[in-house]
Amino acid sequence: MEIVIAHKSHSKYAHIICDTIADAAKVRGTGIAKRTPEYVTTKMENGNAVIALDNGKFAGFCYIEKWGHGKFVANSGLIVHPDYRNLGLAKQIKERIFLLSKEKFPDAKIFSITTGLAVMKMNSDLGYKPVTFSELTDDQQFWNGCQTCKNYDILQRTEQKMCLCTGMIYDPSKKTTEEKKPIKKSVFNRLKQIKQTLILKKDQNEQ
Repeated sequence: MEIVIAHKSHSKYAHIICDTIADAAKVRGTGIAKRTPEYVTTKMENGNAVIALDNGKFAGFCYIEKWGHGKFVANSGLIVHPDYRNLGLAKQIKERIFLLSKEKFPDAKIFSITTGLAVMKMNSDLGYKPVTFSELTDDQQFWNGCQTCKNYDILQRTEQKMCLCTGMIYDPSKKTTEEKKPIKKSVFNRLKQIKQTLILKKDQNEQ
């Protein structure tokens, strides 16, 4: 297994990457922004993606997006092929794209929005902290990318202040010598339940 910075020659994997992301969203029943092969290929050509390959067979992928004139970057589209799940590969890919983000954009805040508890835990282990959406990028192009998510109506109704996703951020300007204290997955699960309750309550009050 090799996890490398993707480049133009890896564009042949763009279709299977997009299909794997779409299939995973259907299985989980959660919202996820759709990606096109052309968009994924652009990320590869710009050196803003990593790909995991097992003797030439696609195993996993993740890419970098830049927002707010480079003040923020996001690690998006993290996916592992079904044949390679439950092997710790997602964490390895996440760690590699995180390092690439810091190398290419050393002063940028790295952020993530996700409904996945496993991704939240990986983010926490890397030093991300849960934040409100107001602390994330205000680049409208980023939020427009949520339009293909099935939960987009929630984001609209809350004026982009809340959704089922949890926002997390790594701020390089707040580095500390203190020992990191990763947050337990149960805490994220509880946070997710609270958000769902708040959104449901808001909907009922508007009826």
